[in-house]
Amino acid sequence: MYAQLRRACRHQADELWALSSALHEDPELAYEEHRAAALLTGELHRAGFTVERGVAGLDTAFLARTARGGGRCVALLLEYDALPDLGHACGHNLIAAAGLGAALALRGVQVAGAFEGTVLAVGAPAEERGGGKVALAEAGVFDGVDAALMFHPGVHDWSWAPLTAQTQVRVGFHGRAAHPTGDPTGGIDALAALVQLFNTAAAVGRRLPPGSHVQGIVTHGGVATNIVPAYAEGLFGLRAATSTALDALVADVSRWAEGVAAATGTWVEVTRLGRGYAHFRDNDVLSDRFALHIARAGIRLTEPVGGVFPGSSDIGDVSSRVPAIHPFVAILGDEGSDHTPAFARAAASDRGREVMLAAAEALACTAADVLTDSGFAARAWARQHEKAAAGL
Repeated sequence: MYAQLRRACRHQADELWALSSALHEDPELAYEEHRAAALLTGELHRAGFTVERGVAGLDTAFLARTARGGGRCVALLLEYDALPDLGHACGHNLIAAAGLGAALALRGVQVAGAFEGTVLAVGAPAEERGGGKVALAEAGVFDGVDAALMFHPGVHDWSWAPLTAQTQVRVGFHGRAAHPTGDPTGGIDALAALVQLFNTAAAVGRRLPPGSHVQGIVTHGGVATNIVPAYAEGLFGLRAATSTALDALVADVSRWAEGVAAATGTWVEVTRLGRGYAHFRDNDVLSDRFALHIARAGIRLTEPVGGVFPGSSDIGDVSSRVPAIHPFVAILGDEGSDHTPAFARAAASDRGREVMLAAAEALACTAADVLTDSGFAARAWARQHEKAAAGL
């Protein structure tokens, strides 16, 4: 069956690349990916998938399903939003094309009677801002799914991605307005308190555990230079290696703010803005199998380099529910970075095409393993439960 799936992917290579190029040339931002969603759902509908649009209240989210008999369900995740001013500088055009290619190949082999089960292509908008997969997960899209599979182009060949948990915290200090010279003792400077919080974060940040990070901006600092600010506000982005560590970091920042307020005579409000993203829980049963399959294309995936945390993604919220993979496959040398013009060019390059096709084949073969091998699927679930129990 592997040979059938690979042939199917190669047979449609030109069409997949044309779709990837069309997405690349017409970038759309988070929640605005109407043309991308229409293009992808059109291809899936023509191939015989049952398509549901506007899933989880998101206009540009979709589900496309093909099923035969009973059996297990595998979800292939498609991303297709772009970055402001940079277009597809994260390579989501390649993610969408690879996921589509795998889904179409599986559909063709399934129709020929090779396996039973369900193939679910999940159109997941707004990975760059807002987290479409969070809404999809909360809406129950992944209930009953046995594996969620995707790849991500990058600057490393890694079998999995050490993606951190993240959230945002708004901190508002309240003081008392006064004229700084006319009434020098009457004011309580809220901005000075906020600056002190930034200093505290910088000092303590040097001893935070690996993967933990605090970065803030001033969103309100006063109204005039001749008035002591009565209110000052900052917005802080927090990351941590695990969701549990992130909760602890939020509590730390709250304590820092309360300590500053006590020292400066201000009072403070600390508000966590939503739950953010969970950390990514790699299922190594699945990711090791993906690495084995993509090695046939000459791509050798390794473990991530220790201490390197490339960011956060809403795939974390999926991985906390079902076995999932998110390998990185390089389309640019490790001296480069995503979210750059160079990476956007790489996402439309010959190397990008080769990686997209290799990933489509490996995704299709890994999905087939889950659908056809009950023991393999059971091992993936056992690993999922083991990591969850350990908080990993």
